[in-house]
Amino acid sequence: MKVYTTDKIRNVAILGHGGAGKTSLVEAMAFISGMTTRLGKVDDGNTISDFDKEEQKRKFSISTSVIPIEWEDTKINVFDTPGFFDFVGEVEEALSAAASAIIVINGKSGVETGTKKAWDLCEKYNVPRYFYISNMDVDDASFRNILEDLTELYGKKIAPFNFPIRENEKYVGYVNVVSEKGFKWNAQNKAEECDVPDYLSEYLTTYKEALMEAVAETSEDFMERYFGGETFSDDEIRAALHMSVCDGTIVPLCCGSNTLVQGIYTLLDDIVKYLPSPQGRHFAGISTKTSEVFEANYDFSKPKSAFVWKTIVDPYIGKYSIIKVASGVIKTGDVLYNDSRDQEIKISKLYTMCGSKASEITELHAGDIGALSKLDQTRTGDTLSTKANPIHYAMIPLPTPYNPMRYRPVNKGDVDKLSQALQKMCTEDLTLKNINDSENRQTLLIGMGDQHLDVVKAKLLSDYKVDIVLSKPKVAYRETIIGTSDVEGKYKKQTGGHGQYGHVKIKFSPLGDNTKAFEFDEEVVGGSVPKNFFPAVEKGLNDSIDRGPLAAYPVVGVKAVLYDGSYHPVDSSEQSFKMATRMAFKDGFMKANPVLLEPIMSLKVDVPDKFTGDVMGDLNKRRARVLGMNPTGNGRQVIEAEIPEANIFGYNTDLRSMTGGTGDFSYEFNRYEQAPFDVQQAEVEARKDKLVDISDED
Repeated sequence: MKVYTTDKIRNVAILGHGGAGKTSLVEAMAFISGMTTRLGKVDDGNTISDFDKEEQKRKFSISTSVIPIEWEDTKINVFDTPGFFDFVGEVEEALSAAASAIIVINGKSGVETGTKKAWDLCEKYNVPRYFYISNMDVDDASFRNILEDLTELYGKKIAPFNFPIRENEKYVGYVNVVSEKGFKWNAQNKAEECDVPDYLSEYLTTYKEALMEAVAETSEDFMERYFGGETFSDDEIRAALHMSVCDGTIVPLCCGSNTLVQGIYTLLDDIVKYLPSPQGRHFAGISTKTSEVFEANYDFSKPKSAFVWKTIVDPYIGKYSIIKVASGVIKTGDVLYNDSRDQEIKISKLYTMCGSKASEITELHAGDIGALSKLDQTRTGDTLSTKANPIHYAMIPLPTPYNPMRYRPVNKGDVDKLSQALQKMCTEDLTLKNINDSENRQTLLIGMGDQHLDVVKAKLLSDYKVDIVLSKPKVAYRETIIGTSDVEGKYKKQTGGHGQYGHVKIKFSPLGDNTKAFEFDEEVVGGSVPKNFFPAVEKGLNDSIDRGPLAAYPVVGVKAVLYDGSYHPVDSSEQSFKMATRMAFKDGFMKANPVLLEPIMSLKVDVPDKFTGDVMGDLNKRRARVLGMNPTGNGRQVIEAEIPEANIFGYNTDLRSMTGGTGDFSYEFNRYEQAPFDVQQAEVEARKDKLVDISDED
């Protein structure tokens, strides 16, 4: 592939609901541009962008892939993104590198939740967008219904640039609104000019008037000419439309058929004509040497810099750091500096990626997408610049995963191999977290949803030959007391010769602070327990709190006061007083009205107004306390609640089911509070085998 300058580059993310036809569209683009000689199909598992074995098996995209397409002396870097919500992190990574987006809508299914989410992400990142309706060759595909739905959602900025011609219920051509011409496909699938059918004239007039109004609004001169009854030339119209599309005041709508490769030629033309190049687009970082703002703005004349927006770690194709050049021209042989790792990197080879295939290239201009291989220390979000002009670009905040599952390897001998595999997968996927929860003796994988973790499990087995078992995570309960007790513990052992003797009397009471495990004090008078054994008593208490006597959970909020006891001048030792203290703790804890504390989370649920009743009803079933609702002003409500951690498991799946995928939630730990009696009873019964008998340890 030849080198392209910044003005000849388009970076376009393909967004939309799962199954809308994104990957098929990319395949059609590659085919019609001459990149491929055959049209791959998702069902056949032979598309360029879905190269991963799990993608081919499941027949949907899991990660973003880059397909560079050459069209009319322009390089279009197409980002094929996943449509399922569990992989939204991949979509947001793509939008951090894209300058525009095409939102694909299935002509049969119409506007779906993923369509709206794609729009919201474009709004979030201020990305110009274009709607493309796929599957227009399907009988019940409806262009006008989708146009009406989009207009109702987003207003008059939705502007058809072309719309379908149907004859005998078949998609046979389209009408170009800008040129006011009709086109039909011939036997060789080439578009030939034709008359606009009479039954479409009314629609053409309406759509063209709307476009002309938008064109007129781009300048005072155009406005005067428009109201003066003058007409605009095609070049003037296209220049004005380009400006309006780039600033988001117009969102074009077009249509086509991916499987028949119809409408794709026009779409590629429109990408070149109307969507922005990186040139001059605002992009800034910080010069780490001067702490001043560095306006990169994809200017090829400024010092070299790039940012790593994605990492591929694959056991078969290796590791690639996918970069977008922010300024300057990066060439083979350049030495770049990673300020975050304090590391200089010499670029021995520079690549462009096409799915899984890497092709060498000599240089990349500002705004272009490329790849560097084998940068072991470099991570997603890192900036590469020069040591003379070190730059740092902020990484976009990716969504936080809230779906934990406990995991363990089926084969215990795979522990090290599993750890290395997960390290690689977490480097590639920043929405996957691997947590070692030593406090609760469990390892956790936290993902965006059940499907996300199911894919991780499958990839571990297929790519790294490690099988794991996923299960419900343990809840971090705590034990404490709400009463008082006064007990003694005596440890006496005589086996001939030197014996063991320790005797303590301890009062137990609530500490009133559950953030501390225990507080130890002594009120011994008369030397009944020598001072040199006080540390042994405290150690005995410390040994007892890890696994409480109620249900083997950690103990918090206990005050222990040693006030009396006895000792033997020969047989008493540190160990004997530790054992006596542990006996006293177990007895005293169980006599002081022990209770189980459960973690309470602060939960925020963001849902459309119409679902608030269902969501609140479900929260009540989960023992949540709803604290209030706050309207966000866009037809949505944020429900704030407190919910036990035990009852939040599976909420991700249930919320999506209740809201059709339109609901989002987040939570964080708030505090511990006493668990209801039935919850405590069930946990105590379930944890019987976890309790430790002190005599067995002796």
